[in-house]
Amino acid sequence: MISWAFLIVTLIGALFTFNAYVPHKRTGPLIVPSFFAGWLTSELSGHHFAWQLGATVLFVWAGALDAWPGWVGLGITLASWGGLLALVPVSRAAAPVVEAALAAGLGKNYKDQVRPEIAERMNRPFRTGVLLNPFSFSDPDVSVTRDIPYLPDGGPKHQLDIYRPKAGSERAPVLLQIHGGGWTIGNKREQALPLMNHLAARGWVCVAANYRLSPNATFPDHLIDNKRAIAWIRENIAEYGGDPDFIVATGGSAGGHLSSMVGLTANDPEYQPGFEDVDTRVHGCVPFYGVFDFTNEYGLQSQSGIDYFLERYVMKKKLADDTEAYRRASPMHRITPDAPPFFIIHGSHDSLASVEEARHFAQLLRESSKSPVAYAEIPGAQHAFEIFHSLRTTTVVRAVDRFLSWVYSDYLRQTGR
Repeated sequence: MISWAFLIVTLIGALFTFNAYVPHKRTGPLIVPSFFAGWLTSELSGHHFAWQLGATVLFVWAGALDAWPGWVGLGITLASWGGLLALVPVSRAAAPVVEAALAAGLGKNYKDQVRPEIAERMNRPFRTGVLLNPFSFSDPDVSVTRDIPYLPDGGPKHQLDIYRPKAGSERAPVLLQIHGGGWTIGNKREQALPLMNHLAARGWVCVAANYRLSPNATFPDHLIDNKRAIAWIRENIAEYGGDPDFIVATGGSAGGHLSSMVGLTANDPEYQPGFEDVDTRVHGCVPFYGVFDFTNEYGLQSQSGIDYFLERYVMKKKLADDTEAYRRASPMHRITPDAPPFFIIHGSHDSLASVEEARHFAQLLRESSKSPVAYAEIPGAQHAFEIFHSLRTTTVVRAVDRFLSWVYSDYLRQTGR
């Protein structure tokens, strides 16, 4: 009996490893478990190796090798270990990829254009201990103020959190983080914590905002709320040490879509009802694994069910009945020469948002925008790969820091500060 139990456990472990290499990318009942298995394994391969090693030792001690299923299980788990160990160099491959993306987008000598005082903060070492405890999201150098209302109703969907240097700051650059969750779920406390803590410890002020969610909300409610958060930042962030004149936006998944829309619809009165005169421009945008085309005009989406989902829960109208509304809601179709600098980040193994679509969005941006565009396709990365600490997360977060440091340095140069 113990031999069969060992065999079953090894098969489960092997499936986790397999999904890290070959994620299921088509709509169906396997899409969610395949995503979770591949996501957790590809980012935490060392942790998976540890639990599989511990389980193997216990099973062997209990007599799992007394019958043939145990020996089969041992062979499977050895192969799984080989696969897990091979994921480490795949994670390390993110470093040259992001550096090449920045050099291509900003210029080979982009680091020389970063102000010395900003470069000094940028090069501050990261805390290596977080790789052992990937869900440790507090930083001794960061202060967090929670649940600040950015609209008078004060409801939880209109509140934000502020991450800032514990030592204090004055006129610090500001980052707006927009959480994902398919426009229907999610919370400001759940995502981009490694990025926000990293930046706040290096002098930034980071704002994470909630917003109305579908199905109660209908697009563009989600976008309007995030622009209202920008309006609040313009008026109030100086009290928290931030610079109201310099804001960049980021977000993952649905947040990647919304942060891109924020960047591409600056001061559009359609999305600023009642606050049309507020300046909602951002100086840079970093969308992670976003959805960029609600129309799927180029046929690049791997998820055949996204159109049904958008029609039923987010847009609440059929694409065929109002194609123009879907185009207006799509970053792919809102590109202008005046787009701010973009750093588009997507995983090569993303099973929930099309990497082909991200690639094409970057290409169209490069063709039209007067601002720099960097695109990094992260080898082996799944959807939501940077939500917790990992070797790959650390590499990409530091690359985002370099990109934003360049953007901020360029802004200071242009404004004569």
